[in-house]
Amino acid sequence: MTNITANTNTIPATSNRADALEAWLPLVGRVLIAAIFILSGLSKIADPAGSMAYIASVGLPLPAVALAGAIVVEVVGGALLISGYKVRAVATVIALFSLATAVFFHNDLADQNQFIHFFKNIAIAGGLLQIVVFGKARG
Repeated sequence: MTNITANTNTIPATSNRADALEAWLPLVGRVLIAAIFILSGLSKIADPAGSMAYIASVGLPLPAVALAGAIVVEVVGGALLISGYKVRAVATVIALFSLATAVFFHNDLADQNQFIHFFKNIAIAGGLLQIVVFGKARG
């Protein structure tokens, strides 16, 4: 019978790299997802009149209230997502916001630009649902 032994010299290095990726990639992913929301929220702050007009143009009631809610979800939610605080709850709220935004603002699927925005929002919601399931991990 042959005695097979593993070369353990490479196992720790691989394990360390995997541990490093596991520690940092969740944070990187949260930053990348949060960035679009924070930037969008800041653009709404910079042009509240234009943002309210856009909200009103799709027929949503109380554009000022909707704008305030959107800013809170996007800026505060994005910052909380990056910080790692209550990421499952925050990701749930932002995912629902993304789905609602797709339905109310990007529903003209005959327009290629709106089609892309609709499915971009759906994809972002999918990424956020991964955070809902897996949490912030170690990052």
